[in-house]
Amino acid sequence: MDDTAVVRAPLARLRGLLALLRPKQWIKNGFVFAPLVFAGEFLDGEAVTRAMLAFVLFCLASSAAYIVNDLKDIERDRLHPKKSRQRPLAAGIVTPRQALFLLAILYGIIVFGGLSMPKLLAVLASYLLLNLAYTVVLKHQPVVDIFIIAIGFVLRVYAGAVALSVPVSDWMFITTLCLALYLAAVKRRQELQQTNKQGRMVLERYSIRLVDRYAEMSATGALVFYSMFVMSARPQLVVTVPLVLFGLFRYWYVVEEQEVGESPTDALLADWQLLATVVAWIAVCGWVLWPGKG
Repeated sequence: MDDTAVVRAPLARLRGLLALLRPKQWIKNGFVFAPLVFAGEFLDGEAVTRAMLAFVLFCLASSAAYIVNDLKDIERDRLHPKKSRQRPLAAGIVTPRQALFLLAILYGIIVFGGLSMPKLLAVLASYLLLNLAYTVVLKHQPVVDIFIIAIGFVLRVYAGAVALSVPVSDWMFITTLCLALYLAAVKRRQELQQTNKQGRMVLERYSIRLVDRYAEMSATGALVFYSMFVMSARPQLVVTVPLVLFGLFRYWYVVEEQEVGESPTDALLADWQLLATVVAWIAVCGWVLWPGKG
């Protein structure tokens, strides 16, 4: 055997194991930092450290959930036009045994890392159990599947609050839920459009017209509840409402024109205007909520 081929095989497997973690999807775990920002504690070193730990642990937990899902869906992923090439297990780059070994390591790190914050560990456990139920049963249930995805984002926000021991506004929870429902509905829409109901059983029970209505309702709810949250709890942030509105409009445009809504992360990274809007929102929130700022 060619020496070059011998070297490439372990490297390919290593890249496959890394791909199993889906690090690009870790951007979703940025929701963990929402309580840090809105509590105005982002200059507190201890608070930042605890929020970062929550973020890292949630990244590992989400990666563990992805591995469980990929192990369960190997055969079905092989029918998907993209997943059959992009998912290491479906593509045969990584074996199930190797994936299980990596999964055990992730669980061990999560438990060890969460020992200092038992409440955070409980949130992570809830997230993992919810995703296990999703993988085995709930993702085949229409409407329920979309809500489970959305609840995952709510748990991210809650994890950030628990890590800092700060309360979270009910407005923030319902806004996060609506925004996540919007993203989940758009994800289902793009799966319907791109795979023609192949690769995911629940798609057979949806239509593009139906999920469009779900997305419109959720986007409207996210905007309304965010505006109410801002005006009732943080009126100085009213200047961010136009940014949120533009972001919702732009996201839908990117989904329609570039057909990347199956992955919100890809949609965000594929469009500089959408990315700039998120950065601008973070910058404005940071400026307005700067500790000690009148």
